[in-house]
Amino acid sequence: MQRDAQLRQRIVERLQGFDLHVAPQPVQRAAAVAVAICDEGHGAELAGLPVHAHWSERAALVLTRRSEALRNHAGQWALPGGRIDAGETPEQAALRELHEEVDLRLDTGCILGRLDDFVTRSGFVITPVVVWAGAARDMQPNPAEVQSIHRIPVEEFMRADAPWLDVVDSSEHPVLRMPVGDTWIAAPTAAVLYQFRELCVLGRATRVAHFEQPDFAWK
Repeated sequence: MQRDAQLRQRIVERLQGFDLHVAPQPVQRAAAVAVAICDEGHGAELAGLPVHAHWSERAALVLTRRSEALRNHAGQWALPGGRIDAGETPEQAALRELHEEVDLRLDTGCILGRLDDFVTRSGFVITPVVVWAGAARDMQPNPAEVQSIHRIPVEEFMRADAPWLDVVDSSEHPVLRMPVGDTWIAAPTAAVLYQFRELCVLGRATRVAHFEQPDFAWK
């Protein structure tokens, strides 16, 4: 569709024109997440959001709820992602994790660019890779890692009350959260989503690496 082609090209241009901040990559603590743009679908209703009538009417992002069986951050909102294996680029890792976690197989032609690296309190350097996932109709959760898959309309991240910034005594910077439906998403995932909104949607070169993370994200 012409609308999809225009949206994709606009995002590519904004990512290419962005002065990317790249953090030093640790030997064992490098990770990548996929910011996968897809057509809106029925996953939105699982988050308490209205679902549009047609798959391709609005763009959405693929998010997951982590499995309750996981040792760390069980049940939390997340972008598909994980550790970068030896010899992998962040792009290769993001595509591999998409396949492993939600059974979505994309090739390198779907890669649109990167957002800023985000250093977590738990010691990971996370590289967000923006990819074009199209219809992505046949996604299935890997039960070992993913409780559920959600297509959250990009429009939801444009809410007037987003982001939520919570002042904390332990840091000079506020904790960033992004509201979604009747719940919220915490940093670092929220920080990636906020930068995507600001740069890719609104065309504003906004930095997010300074935002604080809640206490449970430090582990």
